[in-house]
Amino acid sequence: MIIFHRNREWRIAIKSVAHLERTGHYLTVKDNQVVQLHPSTCLDHKPDWVIYNEFVLTTKNYIRTVTDIKPEWLLKIAPQYYELNNFPQCEARRQLELLQARLDSKAYQEGF
Repeated sequence: MIIFHRNREWRIAIKSVAHLERTGHYLTVKDNQVVQLHPSTCLDHKPDWVIYNEFVLTTKNYIRTVTDIKPEWLLKIAPQYYELNNFPQCEARRQLELLQARLDSKAYQEGF
C-alpha cells in the first residue's frame, strides 16, 4: 500500500491485493499469480480479499503481512488503479464488476 499527499488530499493506492478463489487459493488481482497465506500469518480465517506487504517466493508463492479488506475500498479509494477494463479476466474482476454495478445503482446511491 502506498500513501501519498497531493493538493492537500491524502490518496491511497492499494497495489498488492489478492482474492480468494473458489479453488481455495489466493490469486493476485493484477498479475494472476497463485499464492497462499504465509504460515506466519496471524489471521484466524481466510478472508475473501487481502492486501499484503510481502511476496515470499520459496517452493511455493506466499504472501505475508496481510490484512483483511473490503472490496468496496479498492473501488472507492483507488479507482484509477482498479479500472476494471485493465484487469485480466478472472473471478476477482467478475466480483468487482458486480460490486461496481451495485455501487452505481440508483437504489444504492439513494440509500435504499
